[in-house]
Amino acid sequence: MSTYAKPEAALNQAEALINVGQKQDALQVLHDLITSKRHRAWQKILEKIMFKYVELCVDMRRGKFAKDGLIQYRIVCQQVNVTSLEEVIKHFMHLSTEKAEQARSQAQALEEALDVDDLEADKRPEDLMLSYVSGEKGKDRSDRELVTPWFKFLWETYRTVLEILRNNSKLEALYAMTAHRAFQFCKQYKRTTEFRRLCEIIRNHLLNLNKYRDQRDRPDLSSPESLQLYLDTRFEQLKVATDLQLWQEAFYSVEDIHGLMCMVKKTPKPSLLVVYYAKLTEIFWISSSHLYHAYAWFKLFTLQKTYNKNLSLKDLQLIASSVVLAALLVVPYDRSRSASHLELENEKDRNLRMANLIGFELDPKFDSREALSRSSLLSELVSKGVMSCATQEVKDLYNLLEHEFLPLDLASKVQPLLAKISKYGGKLASASSVPEVQLSRYIPALEKLVTLRVLQQVSEVYQMMRIESLSQMIPFFGFAVVEKISVEAVKHNFIAMKIDHMRGVVVFCNLGLESDGLRDHLTIFAQSLNKVRAMIYPPANKASKLGDMLAGLGEIVDKEHKRLLARKSIIEKRKEEHERQLIEMEREEESRRLKQQKITEEAEQKRLAAEFEHRKNQRILREIEERELEEAQALLEEAEKRSKKKGGKKPILEGEKVTKQTLMERALTEQLRERQEMEKKLQKLAKTMDYLERAKREEAAPLIDAAFQQRLEEEKVLHEREQQLEVELSRQRHDGDLREKYRLSRMLDNKNIFQERVLNRRRVEVDRRKVEREERISLIIKARKQEREAKRKKIFYVRTEEEKIKRLREEEEARKREEAEKRKKEEAERQAKLDELAEKQRQRERELDEKERLRKEAILGRSSDGASKPFEPPVRTSEPGSAAPGAAAAAAAPTSGKYIPRHLRTKMEGAGVGGQPAPPQSEERWAGGTRPEQWGPSRRTDGSSQAPPEADRWGRPDDRSGPPSDRWRPGGGSRSSSTWSSSRPPR
Repeated sequence: MSTYAKPEAALNQAEALINVGQKQDALQVLHDLITSKRHRAWQKILEKIMFKYVELCVDMRRGKFAKDGLIQYRIVCQQVNVTSLEEVIKHFMHLSTEKAEQARSQAQALEEALDVDDLEADKRPEDLMLSYVSGEKGKDRSDRELVTPWFKFLWETYRTVLEILRNNSKLEALYAMTAHRAFQFCKQYKRTTEFRRLCEIIRNHLLNLNKYRDQRDRPDLSSPESLQLYLDTRFEQLKVATDLQLWQEAFYSVEDIHGLMCMVKKTPKPSLLVVYYAKLTEIFWISSSHLYHAYAWFKLFTLQKTYNKNLSLKDLQLIASSVVLAALLVVPYDRSRSASHLELENEKDRNLRMANLIGFELDPKFDSREALSRSSLLSELVSKGVMSCATQEVKDLYNLLEHEFLPLDLASKVQPLLAKISKYGGKLASASSVPEVQLSRYIPALEKLVTLRVLQQVSEVYQMMRIESLSQMIPFFGFAVVEKISVEAVKHNFIAMKIDHMRGVVVFCNLGLESDGLRDHLTIFAQSLNKVRAMIYPPANKASKLGDMLAGLGEIVDKEHKRLLARKSIIEKRKEEHERQLIEMEREEESRRLKQQKITEEAEQKRLAAEFEHRKNQRILREIEERELEEAQALLEEAEKRSKKKGGKKPILEGEKVTKQTLMERALTEQLRERQEMEKKLQKLAKTMDYLERAKREEAAPLIDAAFQQRLEEEKVLHEREQQLEVELSRQRHDGDLREKYRLSRMLDNKNIFQERVLNRRRVEVDRRKVEREERISLIIKARKQEREAKRKKIFYVRTEEEKIKRLREEEEARKREEAEKRKKEEAERQAKLDELAEKQRQRERELDEKERLRKEAILGRSSDGASKPFEPPVRTSEPGSAAPGAAAAAAAPTSGKYIPRHLRTKMEGAGVGGQPAPPQSEERWAGGTRPEQWGPSRRTDGSSQAPPEADRWGRPDDRSGPPSDRWRPGGGSRSSSTWSSSRPPR
């Protein structure tokens, strides 16, 4: 990885590599520079580098490199110059789109071009070979080779840009523009899979935006501009989804829009809401959700009537008619009557969800089926005046289906109305956002509704009817279709009927004793009879004997009622628990079944894939063999035709083995020979054309000269005429100028007088201003001189003070240095004196040790074996009074009081250090001390030679009271004590 001190060097290096054709190396150089941490501060040159970088990425189709570079550049310029990032991304998308369009145009040109050398040949051998290998047509192959890679790269470009710009408040407009362009790309080229992925990507971006709210530069959805951009993107997504007929994605887009509106708790513009409900009508119609489709049309009608001031009466009638017909075609029975508990709960959740999407607020505690129903919608249409805005045919149809009871004539009266209604429709001129209204699409559902109404009314009148009569009453469908409709109605308890095909009749029966209608009739009848009996036989006021006998009957009834209620609640709870257990068991069984089914399906898919691959390979091999035979036969027939036309010999000799390779070689040889003949013909034709052109030019040369001479004469005459005309005009202008001069010469004296007056006045003004200017300049010069003088004095004062302070500082430093050197010198002299005193003391101790040793040897004598026990030198103890001078001396000489090994002391003695006499202050200090033969104890003030056995200055116990053999070490030259306080020079 190369490092560059300046980005310009990397750019120059990349351009040099591009000029020699090494684009990959140039791309790597720019990539290393962009991802380097050395150049993280934004510069203008980095923008040029990014332009070059994205151009290389687009030329080489390196999407990952482009994404990495753009991410690094976003880090660089996010907080400094985000506009530069926007320009780079726009350039990147422009290049990708341009390349894709060029590839598409090139593929179309290749498809339309005549790329044949021999116009008489049907196919070239190369084309035959290529088609036989690939098995594709020319257009498919060119699309696969040219168009598809660039379309893939363009799609990758859109994904990369959306990933880089997501959750960036500074580039929201660019993010929305990129999303719109990606939607248009999917719409233009019918890319349904990519559109689904694009919707999922944008949906995940919004989820992450709500999930991570502490991000920096996060867009604020509460801002009107941001909310409008997000809503525009979602509405564009909804439009493209409906154009591509991806109804599931369209429904997801509607949910996204509704979630966005709930998130910010703001209502979009009416124009967007119109698009929202218009698309909802299409989605619900495709999904056969006629009830929600009708509610969506109702909301759309309300918006248009409230906010569209330009809505014409015709358009209003069309929209109102659509609302009424959409409400009528909803089936008049409840499909969830025979559903299970789980299905009812799912239906309830679905109704709540759809009601929220449509814009109706429902209470989840109550049954939503009662709120969103056909009857409630129709009553609301009547109360809101929608019915009055519809056409007369729609009104008549509504009255016939909902209010009239005509079991025999209903279908015959409805049929002409449906024929008239089917003719209404078209594009709304004053409501561009509303899709084209075609009432004819409601006709099949209305015919089914009419069939249901006829069956319902006939079942209330007849108990039995022949199938032929019923078929005549319903002219819309055959009896087979009527039978299917009736089965569906019977299933949901709308009607009760049976079809007896053996007898050819339809039997209508009651819904049973427990039916709602019969139960209601019996209840009303019983209540009416009770009222009549009470009116005829009023109750007596006196108390009955039965009341006396059963005084406590009320209390018993209350207790029994409470017991029955408790039992009923227990039974209900048990039922619910049992149902819950059954539901759990069903879920577990379903999950196990789905898991097993998934495993089985995967195994089956693998087996089918393997079989398909095997069959595909066999088919390809078989097709290759067949194509080889067909192409060899075609080449053979073509060669025979050519040989017959030209009268030449046969291309294949009799008895020669015919193979495809042989035929290909011969065909190529023949084509090469024909191409050479064609070139010779073209050369001959070119030579002939050359001769003809030369002859024509030789004949035309005299004619051109004659025409040129004639043109010269004509231009000469024209020039003379124009010259005379110009002379006349000049003479006229001169005469006019003379007359003007004579007219103005009378005012010349007045003009001179006025001119002199103006000049004098201006001259005086100039002199005055010149004097003022000189005075002002002199004042400025004087002020500047005073300012410079004050500045010089100030500088001189400051400089003098600085020099004074510097001189004082230097003197102070010199004094400190001299004092330090003096102290250092005094310390060195004092140390030298202390060292000298210590050395003299050690020399004196050595001499005393030697004398003591000689004395001891003389007294004790030497043992014959000469192996005396090692002796411990006596340790002197010191009293407080006598130890003070020694301690002071030891403190004064810390260097000389340390322990010196024997070999070093021997070397020092050999060097002649011990012959120096003791200093006089030492004699004075040790005068009046103990005798030389006494070792160890310190001198006391009363002159006694004994001291208590205390610890010496090194903390060791005094062992002088032991036998003499324990107090001496072999060698006799060892040091006897580590202190100076126990000896003095001999007398």
